[in-house]
Amino acid sequence: QVQLVESGGGLVQAGGSLRLSCAASGSRARFNAMGWYRQAPGKQRELVAVITKGGTINLADAVKGRFTISGDNAKNTIYLQMNSLKPEDTGVYYCKVEFSFWGDRWGQGTQVTVSS
Repeated sequence: QVQLVESGGGLVQAGGSLRLSCAASGSRARFNAMGWYRQAPGKQRELVAVITKGGTINLADAVKGRFTISGDNAKNTIYLQMNSLKPEDTGVYYCKVEFSFWGDRWGQGTQVTVSS
């Protein structure tokens, strides 16, 4: 089994910053890619940022220039640095890991609220 532990959400004013982290652990925890998705109230879950084990990064247009995704392969951990936050960034942020053995696994989600 594998576990995903997310942390770093919270309440911040517009223009502020937050840093999310997601750590994967367990047996056969080798992964191909890790990423962050978010879901705002009444909206579908959407991609925010993904990073592959090889370091290829995909960022949603809405966050380019403001968010940065990085990873530590040795720790099976990724980070999402979110700067210049806007109220429209509010939502539940989910970590998703594409494991080589287990397939896709989702974290429990962490709430990010940006006040105007």
